[in-house]
Parts: sequence; C-alpha cells; structure tokens
Amino acid sequence: MDDPLTLRSLWRATTDVLGNRTEARWIWEVATALDGHEFDDALDESVTERMVQHHDAMVARYRAGEPLQYVLGRWGFRHLDLAIDRRVLIPRPETELVAEVAIELAAACPESRVVADLGTGSGAIGLSLAYELPLDGTRVWLTDVSADAIAVARANLAGIGRSARNVRVEQGSWFDALPSGERFDVIVSNPPYVAVGSSELDESVREWEPELALLAGRDGLEAYRVIVPGAREWLRPGGALVLEIGADQGDALREMLTAHGYTGVEIRPDLAGLPRIAVARSVVV
Repeated sequence: MDDPLTLRSLWRATTDVLGNRTEARWIWEVATALDGHEFDDALDESVTERMVQHHDAMVARYRAGEPLQYVLGRWGFRHLDLAIDRRVLIPRPETELVAEVAIELAAACPESRVVADLGTGSGAIGLSLAYELPLDGTRVWLTDVSADAIAVARANLAGIGRSARNVRVEQGSWFDALPSGERFDVIVSNPPYVAVGSSELDESVREWEPELALLAGRDGLEAYRVIVPGAREWLRPGGALVLEIGADQGDALREMLTAHGYTGVEIRPDLAGLPRIAVARSVVV
C-alpha cells in the first residue's frame, strides 16, 4: 500500500475531492514547486508539512469559489507562464488570438517594429509580442492606468528572458503613458468592453475579476471611443490597430473605425465563430 504521504497518493486524494485529476495535479505542482518531469519523478516521495499546508489552503480557496487561476497564482498564455492574481484579468484563449494577429502584423514589418499594448493588465499580449518577435529591431510599450496591473506586468517581465530588454512598462490612461513623438506600427488592446449592468457577465467573473478591466459604460463601448480616434495620432501611416471586442460589438466597431477614417476594416471571429477581433489600418498619406 502506498505511503499516505507520498505525492502519488495525495494527488489521488485531491482528485477524489475535486473530481478533476488535471486540476488536482496543477495544485500539487504549485504546492511542491515541481513541474513536468520533476513532478513525475517525485510521485513516490514523501511531501513536507509545508507542502501539505500550501495545498490545503489552495484547495479551500478553490472550493470556496475562487477561480483556479487565482488560486494557482499563475496561468499559461501562448508560450508564457504568467503570474496572475485578483489585480488583473485571467488571460483567456480569445485573447491569445488577438495577440496572434498583432504578432503577425508586427512581424510583417520589414526591418523593425514599434508596438504598444494599451491596458496591458498582466502583460499577456505585450509580453507575448516581445517574446515572439525578433530580438533585434523590436520595441514594445505596455501601459495601464492601474498601478496594481502595472506591478503584475513588471513582475512578469522577467519571465521573457532577453526579450525583456525591448519592453517598457509605464502607468497611464491609454495613450497618456506613451512617449511624445513616438509612432507605432501596431497598437493592440484588450480593453474593458462589458456594459455596466450586463446580464451576460458570469457571476464568478463579476465577483472575482477587477471591475476596472471589465466594465465600459452603459453600452460597453466607452474605451473604444477613446482608443479608436486616439490611435490615429500614434500610428505610422499604414499602421495597424488590433482590438479585442465583445461578441455583439462587431457592427458597432466596424462603423466606428470606418467613421474615423481607418481602412481595411475587418471583424475576425474567435474559435467559436463569434466576432472577437477588430483590425484596421491608418491611412497611408
């Protein structure tokens, strides 16, 4: 019979409690500070009292309704393992697609590129840009009005290795934190886009995630009314604006972008086929 304090037997016990073997493993990985092969190699080893206490605290938080991502204190986004907590939104698969579009557009710049991620939160989009774009010839600006979010983004900066040298993280509302006179090849943002009082917002999201990063006025378009006209002053001619949008906002964003003189306006779907990404170009003079 297995020793009841081996990692293998305790992982099995946690699986019985949670009903999910993968989630139980994630919790034990954090509790033991072991990942991948290191975790597998340690399955028949005893765990320490401190590991058990850490595990028990995480399980209690999760069973009380706290999102697993906050309980773990980290979450994967594309190629990055991001530190996250209640100060920032939980990174989502839809936003990975937004980052992918921005990366493709920035990578198409022939020699160098300057990119801004507005309302960066955990830094998910902007740090992915810096990590996946060429080390030479890339500059990425991350901005957020929230001092808490900026602290999280800066903590995540070390996780991208040498690419961190290409990143500036600054606090400020939208364009206010950007350097005067700079022009950008790509501006990308996942701004708040949920209408105040919306019944579509999941109760767990409403309870746990930061309101500042979620809600955008009575119609959910408040942030876009700042970003869309403002980006024209910061984009190079032919530069691209990439926005994550709500599933019911495609027509509104298409109209707004067209009204402000952008060209090549596209509303692209997410993996579920829902409108999710608005892409547009500044006018080439």
